[in-house]
Amino acid sequence: MPPATDALQQVEHALNEILLGKPEPVRLALACLLANGHLLIEDQPGVGKTTLAHALARAMNLDYRRVQFTSDLLPGDVLGVSVFEQGSGEFRFHPGPIFTQVLLADEINRAPPKTQSALLEAMEERQASVEGATRELPVPFFVIATQNPEEQVGTHPLPESQLDRFLMRIQLGYPDARAERALLERGSPAQSASPLADSHPAPPSLVAPHQLRQWQEQVSDVHAEGAVLDYLQGLLAASRDRAHFAHGLSPRAGLGLLRAARAHAFLDGRDYATPDDIARVLPAVAGHRLRAREPETPERSVARLMECVPTP
Repeated sequence: MPPATDALQQVEHALNEILLGKPEPVRLALACLLANGHLLIEDQPGVGKTTLAHALARAMNLDYRRVQFTSDLLPGDVLGVSVFEQGSGEFRFHPGPIFTQVLLADEINRAPPKTQSALLEAMEERQASVEGATRELPVPFFVIATQNPEEQVGTHPLPESQLDRFLMRIQLGYPDARAERALLERGSPAQSASPLADSHPAPPSLVAPHQLRQWQEQVSDVHAEGAVLDYLQGLLAASRDRAHFAHGLSPRAGLGLLRAARAHAFLDGRDYATPDDIARVLPAVAGHRLRAREPETPERSVARLMECVPTP
């Protein structure tokens, strides 16, 4: 298997030019896409969540749709509805925005649980059942959801079944002083507040339509030797220790962690994964799945898990 190509490195560089000072979140977002997962970005408004989603879709030459999740959004607004047409005397299905390759579910936790659940089948099965008919979704299909902190007014916590559909959850955080100064000097035109406006364009399409699918297949071929699997199994077993955690990582989470580690290795140009790849993606993959017995932050829960199983 060849290493990550120049084109993939160009994509990563282009994203870092748009989202200044955030190389680690950018790399994790790319790894999530290469691992054929879905991404949840949780952070304060205005730190670049939507910018990252838009730039990633543009650089990868993928169809992109955005849905603003609100308290009055209905499942049909996401999946689509059938409308009666007088000319033909028949109902015609009008696909919703979910029928795209990259779906940005903006502020997903502002919608009620019934609307959130409209994404469950799509994220797991890559299909949508609407009015008794099952329709295949485009390939690839990648959901990027943004989530405001739960303490903000008007939010609905995502149920665990929904959280588990996201391979990774990341945070962008505020830029450091140097990156923020560059952002301020770069500015934004008066007619638009978007960082992706004409004076700061999104990256051009850098990838041929079929290239992403090839990369995703190559990620599946990245080798993980016994020591890597031993470390992964140790983490899974430690997460199920009832003394520390209310419940641990599921087998599906374990498979997702392995896929993410393989994608991380692929981004480094390697055809083999190491325990360090597992450790690098663990916070993003496990942080939203672990539940500690005592109240603590996800970051602390992951740190406790890593203390139980030192990296080989």
